[in-house]
Amino acid sequence: MDRGLDNGAEAVVIGGMVLDVNATPSTATNRGTTAPGKIRYALGGVARNIAECMSKLGAKPYMISAVGFDLAGNMLLEPWRAAGLSVEGIRRSKDIETATVCIVFDGGGELAAAVASVESIEKFVTPEWITNFKNNICSAPVMMVDANLSPPALLASCQIAAECGTPVWFEPVSITYTSPNEDELIAMANALSSSDKFLPVQRDGKSARTSIKSLFERLKPAIWVLLEEGIKVVLVTLGPHGVFLCFKAVDGIKKHDPSKNSPFSFSRKLYEAVNVSFPPDRILGTPKSKGNYYVAVHFPALPASVVTLVGAGDCLVGGMLASVCVGLDIMQSVAVGMAAAKGAVETESTVPVEYQLARIADDAGAIYSEAKVIYCESKL
Repeated sequence: MDRGLDNGAEAVVIGGMVLDVNATPSTATNRGTTAPGKIRYALGGVARNIAECMSKLGAKPYMISAVGFDLAGNMLLEPWRAAGLSVEGIRRSKDIETATVCIVFDGGGELAAAVASVESIEKFVTPEWITNFKNNICSAPVMMVDANLSPPALLASCQIAAECGTPVWFEPVSITYTSPNEDELIAMANALSSSDKFLPVQRDGKSARTSIKSLFERLKPAIWVLLEEGIKVVLVTLGPHGVFLCFKAVDGIKKHDPSKNSPFSFSRKLYEAVNVSFPPDRILGTPKSKGNYYVAVHFPALPASVVTLVGAGDCLVGGMLASVCVGLDIMQSVAVGMAAAKGAVETESTVPVEYQLARIADDAGAIYSEAKVIYCESKL
């Protein structure tokens, strides 16, 4: 079956679909007592959030996951069907208890406690289930996997992608892209080097400009470990300080063919708006020489009226994946992803109800214009 012709190629997203139950007290809480407050149900799961963000930006991600026939499963699938997204890859069974996470926030909005029941993802998103969708993975411009999968499922997903030459986003197993925060980067580098020589970064009190340069120098050895292990793109998220985009072999990062995008789709409009606002190759230019390059680019975050940080990282990845699928280059895609993340923190929803094309293009253009190369060196 030829999938995804109306809105560009169809990315495959594998991982959790989770119902979040968020409890926020309106007064100080005391142990052993009940506090008044608000309880809100939110559709969650890293993979599901990323896929939803992609769909809001015109992509049609193909989700591979598992939910039950219970209330939580119905709540998760109802908007999925309403958006016209395929449910073929979402396993359903009376034996599946839909993954649920109960989160209790303190009076300041910070996480106080949480209980997660997500065993069904590991139990039912099996290598056998994933293999059923090998054709989808092989025809995808990129496959994203999240950490809710079991090690055998992760391995099976990456093996299929490797056989087909499909780029993989996330975990450090034969992957193309990964987007850790600072702590996750350190943990990944230590795991890949079988040591504990990389330590968390201690921030200094210097100016923002000096701090960014200093921060990169401290993180650079850990980033290089990931690049040397074969990961092509490492996106280190820095919270309010933006992101570091790091990669090796500039000539090895290929853009997806945008010709399949329907001329009337949101995807096509996104592609055209971004290319008009900020054409590719402005930041690095087009290197004429071949070879291995180590490159790091800092993208600053725009000021935002923060409502909640939940979903920001997922929308960053979702915006990037949607952009890659419509044919934007990696620099443009980072800018769009950061604009999508800004939209997420400014709303109570994990993923905004909708994205306005003009707003995304304007925010992404502002981010792109401020991006700066902080490291570029050829490695012979």
